[in-house]
Amino acid sequence: MTAQKRGFAMTQGIYENLAEHLDNLPGGFPRTPSGVEIRILRRLFTPDEAKLALHLTLIPKEPRVVARRAKLPVKEVTRRLEEMDKKGLVIGIQRKNMPQLYMAQQFVVGIWEAQVNKLSRELVEEFEEYLPSLFDPGTWRKMPQMRTIPVEKSISVQPEVMPYERAEELVRKHTTFAVSNCICRQEFRILGKGCDKPEESCLQFGLAAEGVVHMGRGRAISREETLAILRRAEETGLVLQPANAKNPLFICTCCGCCCGVLRLLKRDPKPASLVASPFVASLNPDTCKGCGICTKRCQMEALHVDNKKALLDLDRCIGCGLCVDTCVTKSLTLLRKPEAQQSYVPKNIIETSIKLGKARGKLSIGKLVSMQVKSKLDRLLAP
Repeated sequence: MTAQKRGFAMTQGIYENLAEHLDNLPGGFPRTPSGVEIRILRRLFTPDEAKLALHLTLIPKEPRVVARRAKLPVKEVTRRLEEMDKKGLVIGIQRKNMPQLYMAQQFVVGIWEAQVNKLSRELVEEFEEYLPSLFDPGTWRKMPQMRTIPVEKSISVQPEVMPYERAEELVRKHTTFAVSNCICRQEFRILGKGCDKPEESCLQFGLAAEGVVHMGRGRAISREETLAILRRAEETGLVLQPANAKNPLFICTCCGCCCGVLRLLKRDPKPASLVASPFVASLNPDTCKGCGICTKRCQMEALHVDNKKALLDLDRCIGCGLCVDTCVTKSLTLLRKPEAQQSYVPKNIIETSIKLGKARGKLSIGKLVSMQVKSKLDRLLAP
């Protein structure tokens, strides 16, 4: 056995442990027969980074606490964590006049999206191979990581719309904003399959915006530019997908040809049963002229024209409203679903993560209590 092969074999266990660790986080990291997920981890983490990541949890910790767990010098752990934060492998939380905190970063939404602007073709090809394994329809039905909200013009006259269902209301709650490139469109551009939709289009707010700017993955923008990007998304036919929380820290503007989430939803015969959306389209066939504009706007192939009339497949409608705001005859409208058909929207991303972990069978009250007790003990004992 060559030295290179021996080195590869010696580190295999490290990456196997990291894969298990990531799979125990709310977002998951399922194993595959091909082992493509291990190849991805080898590209993203050095062996030392992989070992250190095993000591991070959902509870933020100072480097001295992580150093105690890892049995390494604090100075060395601090340096490594700073580098891993820059690479998007962990979550770093800035604090004024205090040590930075670090916590585990799940693979999606998380580590993968942080690879924006530094993708290689090999990494993209491996991710595309792995993508179908990441999506579990059963879990997504129980607690999706993202939800769909309608574009503004499609709900402008509906008084029953909740504030957290309006993109502009979500934006106006914040004072700090950033925009970054869409990693999904970057993927497809690298593969030679890109579309003409705007690449700089993913919006972040609050702490997420500060983090993106600090790490150079995006640029700071004003509230006015943020709202302008939302209007551009509506004009160019992009679906608005915020994090599944009433107070989300990001909104993705997604196309059905590149977006990983929409592509996976589109493969299902009934995307409407998977998506978290309080609305559904309604079509009046009597006034429809069969112009076909709606079929080009729909990202789920829920509409087609037959005999000069549009036909709507409600099993495929995700309630994004893109077909409504450009319907020249006003034949398409959005209706609120019956309450029993509306998905629960968590208060914040913390509640979303806990519920997602429970839905996957990876988190329980006992595990959460144990994690908190161990974390407190580590903080007390760390020098």
